[in-house]
Amino acid sequence: DPKFMEKLTKMQGSQPMEILAAVKKAIVDEKPTSFDDCLRWAVLLFQEYYYNTIKQLLYNFPSDQKTSTGQLFWSGPKRCPHPVKFDVENQLHLDFAIAASNLKAEVYNLKGSRDVDEIKKILRTVEIPEFTPKSGVKIDVTEAEAEARMSAAFDHNEMDELIESLPSPESLMQSKLADIEFEKDDDTNFHMDFIVAASNLRAENYEIEKADRHRSKLIAGKIIPAIATTTSLVTGLVCLELYKIVMGLKDIDSYKNGFLNLALPFFGFSEPIAAPTNKYNDVEFTLWDRFEVNGIKDDGKEMTLNEFLEYFKKHHNLEITMLSQGVSMLYSFFTPKAKLNERLPLTMTELVQKVSKHRIRSHVKSLVFEICCNDSDGEDVEVPYIKYNFR
Repeated sequence: DPKFMEKLTKMQGSQPMEILAAVKKAIVDEKPTSFDDCLRWAVLLFQEYYYNTIKQLLYNFPSDQKTSTGQLFWSGPKRCPHPVKFDVENQLHLDFAIAASNLKAEVYNLKGSRDVDEIKKILRTVEIPEFTPKSGVKIDVTEAEAEARMSAAFDHNEMDELIESLPSPESLMQSKLADIEFEKDDDTNFHMDFIVAASNLRAENYEIEKADRHRSKLIAGKIIPAIATTTSLVTGLVCLELYKIVMGLKDIDSYKNGFLNLALPFFGFSEPIAAPTNKYNDVEFTLWDRFEVNGIKDDGKEMTLNEFLEYFKKHHNLEITMLSQGVSMLYSFFTPKAKLNERLPLTMTELVQKVSKHRIRSHVKSLVFEICCNDSDGEDVEVPYIKYNFR
């Protein structure tokens, strides 16, 4: 996908870093060249999921850990887990390794194997590194902490290093990966084998009653139609609203909010509320509006900060008092004179890179600026954000 990087940078929080790390893992760090590699990967995956992470969890929150209120941390709905070490003679462990390795081989177009004796022979040779819990590792305890971590900003320099460590697209022309679509009713494709083994191993971690293949298949069978039905219904309702936009309907009463619950079943519709209207000078705007500034002038040169400030005075009768991009303050009325004189002649992209200390990537075509302004009467007014086009 030629627009992969562009799509990636539009994602929020730490998602870009996590996706890039997964890509590197798939095409560099964990790329197998034989089925033996797939078996070794399966054992290490087992160790990571069912032993290492549990050991780290118990290191952070020991079995006798107490909360600030004096209650045991592992109480109520929270079961205290125990780590499970890989044992090639344990049938459940063997099932996981066989299913995971064959699925891995299928993804990389390698020949799998069902020869249990040969597989056991290879598994016995796999060296499992000794795991030592690390201090300072943050584990999300609540959903709010998990969401905060996902939405946290990432280090752009670290992301650049990760991108540079990836092989060039040309070098991967001969490497073809196959995606696998889940199919629970084919007993030869290892899909249910993996799900049964993986879920029962996690159940073993927490001493939860295990489920046999038949029960696991019933659970998996109930999940898929529920997701597909809800998704298709929501998609249909969204498309109905899109038709109205294409038809050019302007009356807000023509549009509908939909509320539904398939379990009851309940279907309800209401008219949407118009976005609140704000005003600066004699111009009205809503949260859907924005300033769009073309940063490249007629002579082909980019607008400087000084020209940017003058542009808003001339075209919108607004005096910018503060200008920011992301978390970087680019200009303010209280900026020291020496620093202001240094910044005014810089182009807007030079200014952003200088203040943020991050380069603007080649695929980025516009920047979003936030401003605080005074109107023609010198009063502080709320205004839309700015989309600044420079490529």
